[in-house]
Amino acid sequence: MARGPDGQGGGAGFSLADQLFNESSIGDLAQEYSVLPGFEAEDFAREVLSGFDGLGLLERLDWIATCVEKRLPAEFPAMVEALRAAMPPELDPTLRDDDFGRFIHAVPGILAVRHGVEDHRDLALDLLYDATKRFSMEFYIRPFINRWPEETLARLDEWCGDENYHVRRLVSEGTRPKLPWARNITLAPDVPLRFLDRLHGDQTRYVTRSVSNHMNDLSKLMPDEVVARLSAWREAGLQEPKELTWMTKHALRTAIKRGERGALDLLGYRAGPVSAQLSIATPEVVIGEAVAFDVTLDCAEDLPVMVDYRLRFARPKGNAEKVFKLKAAKVKAGKSLTLNKRHVLKGNASTFTLYPGTHGITVQVNGQDVAEGEFELVSG
Repeated sequence: MARGPDGQGGGAGFSLADQLFNESSIGDLAQEYSVLPGFEAEDFAREVLSGFDGLGLLERLDWIATCVEKRLPAEFPAMVEALRAAMPPELDPTLRDDDFGRFIHAVPGILAVRHGVEDHRDLALDLLYDATKRFSMEFYIRPFINRWPEETLARLDEWCGDENYHVRRLVSEGTRPKLPWARNITLAPDVPLRFLDRLHGDQTRYVTRSVSNHMNDLSKLMPDEVVARLSAWREAGLQEPKELTWMTKHALRTAIKRGERGALDLLGYRAGPVSAQLSIATPEVVIGEAVAFDVTLDCAEDLPVMVDYRLRFARPKGNAEKVFKLKAAKVKAGKSLTLNKRHVLKGNASTFTLYPGTHGITVQVNGQDVAEGEFELVSG
């Protein structure tokens, strides 16, 4: 479910910001900081909660950090000691995936950027190292990369071999060229490949997922290099074949949707003499209901197929297209393969508005357009 940095998503009335930052979570944070001398937990929680109105997710994080900061020593070295003293236990190091941490623990990263980038670089990086074991510091390492590229990259080289997988993941995630919600990074996109060459062999899925997402970002900027690197990783033998196959598919998911030949070939989906018949069972669809269709594939030889479909949406200022996955399968020579799909055309989607008019479906097999048809979308 896609959500923006304002914390909205998931339909009308849902607020990720309210889910993450509320009386309960701020109460937890207040108790953690109450270990500091003179820190009044109730006063802190009251001030934080009273300032949330009208603030999105990232704005609430900044506000929380401001409320913490005014209760800490003004000098950064002493501030760092206080932040460390109030840190919760490290995230469970025995897990392998999806242990992102709690957003309330982003405060050290925010303050490291506010006060450490210019005058306390090394101490601030030390703080990020400790903090990322509680909550990912992927947003907060980026200003240091932009301001101090050589020095920060040297740290990341060290962290590639760290025993804690959250630290290793930070190296990949923090250097992604298209990290969601994050500020832009000025690093040339091919520079972090030296980290990925090491991290792709990691035994923790949380790290390899990040490497794959990073490669997916790169596939939009340097697709040929991504295919070449993934091929080289096969030859290197640092990762289990099954895991590397998963990583390769995940890394090339956007390239596959674009029908890029190199990506399809690497995954074994070669171009072939496949024919297709598209049948749309619902030539007229009411907004909010589903368009139903099936496609029948035939081939003169056995052929692994990656089948996608593109919806063409009629819009006031011209058509728009989106690609969707249908199925990965295998067509047997002389034997038809029929795939069915019902695609709900939601009328209340928060990210895409539907308009009545003639819409289209194009079926794509191994990057090639093989069949197309149209239907009418009408108001209810």
